[in-house]
Amino acid sequence: MATDKLTIWCNATFPADITAKLKAGCAAHTFIEPAAKAATNLSAPTADANLATADVAFGQPDPGQVITLPKVKWVHLTSAGYTRYDTPEFKGAMKSRGGAFTNSSGVYDEPCAQHLLAMMLGNSRQLPAAMADQTTSKSWVYDALRYETFLLQGQTVIIYGFGAIGRRLVEMLAPFKMNIIAAKRSPSAHPGVKVVTPAEADALLPTADHVIDTLPASAETDNYFHLDLLKRVKHGAHFYNVGRGTTVDQFGLQVALETGRLGSAYLDVTSPEPLPPDSPLWSTPRCHITPHIAGGHVNEYERQIGHFLENLSRFTSGKPMLDRIV
Repeated sequence: MATDKLTIWCNATFPADITAKLKAGCAAHTFIEPAAKAATNLSAPTADANLATADVAFGQPDPGQVITLPKVKWVHLTSAGYTRYDTPEFKGAMKSRGGAFTNSSGVYDEPCAQHLLAMMLGNSRQLPAAMADQTTSKSWVYDALRYETFLLQGQTVIIYGFGAIGRRLVEMLAPFKMNIIAAKRSPSAHPGVKVVTPAEADALLPTADHVIDTLPASAETDNYFHLDLLKRVKHGAHFYNVGRGTTVDQFGLQVALETGRLGSAYLDVTSPEPLPPDSPLWSTPRCHITPHIAGGHVNEYERQIGHFLENLSRFTSGKPMLDRIV
């Protein structure tokens, strides 16, 4: 249904030029901001008195406060992850008021999938080892690297958490003709993919050359990849995580790498973040770390507000919204 002039609250921190574009896109509405904004998507939200006057919350509002404010009819997150909002209380509150809850999966699926593909290709072509040689011994390790490279064609990959990132990665992997398995709580058909339950995926780990973790943080996924589970993987398989660091038992991962059970690990997320300088993961053999940058790209902020403004247009005109959760 069509919606009249709205009050839009935003606690996201953007550069001045991006904020100007956002305000211009909201010119038909009232735009308000809290005194203290969220530093990043991962910052813990705080309650703000101004939110009580809003119809729309954009950014990272305090979920407990939103529950108490029936005037808030739509919450749009600047992140793809929504762990703190993934509760019966929050979802129930939004449903009971006929509201909408959306996230920014459409902003982050492409960069995260590209990051995973870069990890897989860099791994298969021995790029980390070659770069390490360049910065250390400079010994031109021809035989050791040339004959350790491999092709992705025909290999098996299991993707845990088959959401927007996983679906985009499947499209990118199509030319490599891999055997792709995806784990999802409620399996549904997807072209070119064998979609199974997490328990069924666990049973298939001995067949996997690559194990990809895009799981969100939750009580259900906390330390999902523990040592006993990692011991089930094919010897020398490769592990990748762009989900959340809390989904992995990092000591178990360290043991799996040191014993050779895992051939390598590529981590964009850890627990805690930033990863402390004294963490053993920094020096664990064949453990490669990027500092939670998988979703990053130079026009990230512009794409965030573009995504929001598109959904604002859909919200006000009663059209189906992008990345709708509730």
